[in-house]
Amino acid sequence: MSDKGPVLQIINGYAPGTFHVSGVDYHGPVLVIPNRTLRWDVTSLADATVDSLQAVIEASPKVELLIVGCGRSIRPVPPALRAGLRQHGIVVEPMDTGAACRQYAVLLGENRRVAAALLPLPA
Repeated sequence: MSDKGPVLQIINGYAPGTFHVSGVDYHGPVLVIPNRTLRWDVTSLADATVDSLQAVIEASPKVELLIVGCGRSIRPVPPALRAGLRQHGIVVEPMDTGAACRQYAVLLGENRRVAAALLPLPA
């Protein structure tokens, strides 16, 4: 961390199976929080739980919107996951992964309290 504060995590690009975030390549699913990027230990949206998103829940400053990149096409967020995140004041918005990457960048640029949970595109 510099004296200017934490470095914002910028999604520079994505390809099948990979994400390039702030100069680092990540293989597989990732959680992108404004001040850090973590591997996300899921294989599909159906595997996602409130516990798997603890880093988003505990983020500081508090995340208000979680964009979920579902892969090649949008998928519904499991109702239990949506309700569990709502209890923490987090709204969930699913979209295809490409749209999720772009939307995260736009909202981050507007200083919104946003995070992204991204499933990679299939090969």
